[in-house]
Amino acid sequence: MDNEQRLIQLERRRRRAAGLLAGGMKQAEVARRVGVTRTSVSRWEQLRREGGPQALKRPKRFGRPRRLSDAQCAELIEQLKAGALAAGFATELWTLPRIRTLIEQRFAVKLTEPSVWRLLRSLGWSVQRPTGQARQRDEKAIRTWKARRWPELKK
Repeated sequence: MDNEQRLIQLERRRRRAAGLLAGGMKQAEVARRVGVTRTSVSRWEQLRREGGPQALKRPKRFGRPRRLSDAQCAELIEQLKAGALAAGFATELWTLPRIRTLIEQRFAVKLTEPSVWRLLRSLGWSVQRPTGQARQRDEKAIRTWKARRWPELKK
């Protein structure tokens, strides 16, 4: 079940509880029937009394708001796509500390590495491990070095 479906299901549960309460059922029985705590039912009932049925609608999002705006997130994605070299790093490899530094320098927002990871996941990015060989690898030069230079060094 994806997050959207889960939120819809939770809203249905709140509305069902409100209907049962409006029908005169006690909070403890409503809590048992919908599978939540009495505290939740009490909170939902208070919300309904104060704001009507609209107050039981699902919130747009839960938790703390993102520290970066949508425009900043779009800019971050463009920066990541441009590559770590373009951002001034020594290699093309993006790491959490590097992305954290980029965010701090570009947007003046300090995030922890776990927060950077959560932000990247929310933007649809995932872990990509580099292959074991560099693109610039010169196989002929390596064979020559192994055949000529290594035996000299080994002595």
